[in-house]
This record gives sequence, C-alpha cells and structure tokens, in this order.
Amino acid sequence: MNREVTAIYVLWLREMKRFFRAKSRVVGTLGMPLFFMAFLGFGFRTSTVPGIPEGIDYITYLVPGIVGMTLLFSSTFAGISVLWDREFGFLKEIMVAPVSRISIVLGRTAGGATTSLLQGVLILLLSGLMGFSYPGFFAFLAAALFMLLISTTFISMGLIFASNMKDIHGFTLVMNFVVFPIFFLSGALFPVENLPLWVQPLSYADPLTYGVDGLRGVLTGVSSFPLMTDAVILTGFFLLLLALGAWSFERSEST
Repeated sequence: MNREVTAIYVLWLREMKRFFRAKSRVVGTLGMPLFFMAFLGFGFRTSTVPGIPEGIDYITYLVPGIVGMTLLFSSTFAGISVLWDREFGFLKEIMVAPVSRISIVLGRTAGGATTSLLQGVLILLLSGLMGFSYPGFFAFLAAALFMLLISTTFISMGLIFASNMKDIHGFTLVMNFVVFPIFFLSGALFPVENLPLWVQPLSYADPLTYGVDGLRGVLTGVSSFPLMTDAVILTGFFLLLLALGAWSFERSEST
C-alpha cells in the first residue's frame, strides 16, 4: 500500500516540478483564455445576448465559461506527456516499477489535475480586473470542486487518446478536432438553448456542459440545471473516462 501511495506522490511531484520550472508554459496556457475573456468580454459587454438572465452582464456570464475552457485545454493536453515519456524512454522505466498501472494513472491524473486547477484559479482571480465579482469563501470551495472534476474528467480523456496514438503531432491535430467542438457545445460562451434543436443533444452529451453550468451556478447563482445534477452527471463522466483511461493505458503498454 505504501509503495502505491509513494508512486502516486512521486508522479504528482514530477508534474509539479515540470510545471513550475516551465515559466513559458504557464504564461502560454494563460494567454489564450485571457484573450478570449478580454476581447469577448469587452466586445459584448453592452450587448444583449438571448438566454442570459436579466441582471447578469456578459462578463459575469462569460467568466465561468473561460475558467472551464482553461481547464479543458490544459487537462486534455496533459495527455500528451504520455507520448513524450514514451518518446524519451521514461515510460518504460516507470512501467517496470513494482507498482500497479492504476497507481501510475492516478499519479499522472493527480499531477495534471493540480496544475490545471492552479491555472483555473489564476484565471478566476484575474477576472476581477474585468469587473467580475468574486464569490464568498464557500462558493469558491464549491467552484474548486467543480474545477477538480472537470480537470480529472478531461485528463482521463486525454489519456485515452494518448494511449492509442504513437505520433505526437497526430495527437495534437486530432485533439484540436475534439477539444474545440467540446468547448463550443458546452455553453461556455452562450446559452445552450440558443443552439439549433438538432445540436442541443450533442451539448447534453458533453461533460463540459455540466462543468461550466455547475461553475456558473456556484459563482453567479445562475444555472440551467440544479447544482447536484451537474455534480452527479460530471462525476459519472469522470468515473467512466477514468476507467477507460486506465484500461487503455494498461492495454497500450502491454502490447
């Protein structure tokens, strides 16, 4: 048991050291969400977007979506580290260690989730510069819980893709075709109800829809679904994708 916990901790610590040593990576991952928030926020600040409740300005509506976007991109692309580790041989070293594959998956997921959570919190704090009102302490804790669920869900999804691909460039290309639709279908930028009726079922099958809706509920008090519904559905997606990610990872490294 102690050996498994140590393996999870070591892999988590490795991700932390890599994150804090790569200053350009931190700046780069924050750049796009800040541009989205600044240009969309200022551009539509005085506009009336159908479906947004009265009394909620667009900046307030947008910020939870941008936090969700930050978590989606950083978490999904955390899966690419599997390909880098395979390329440079580190993956072979940890695979021969006397620990279970699930401990390796949990260690990588914990490391990626922590770095994604830090980025999401930074975006949330910086949103105050654009006039976003910070929630109370307990609302912030609830938001952190939703952020953690979003991160772990999409790290697991990235792990599934990375475990079934061999080429780093191919992974980036495929992920762009997957990540952007997930983002635009989630209601991060506008209410899902504004989409055509035939598109809405795709939104309701998107895990990020419930993550963004839950974040919006705890941060602004406005959500399409009850918070418990968002949390339960998102947890279900997380458990399903974690199981598939662990299975894909073990299968890919045993072949």
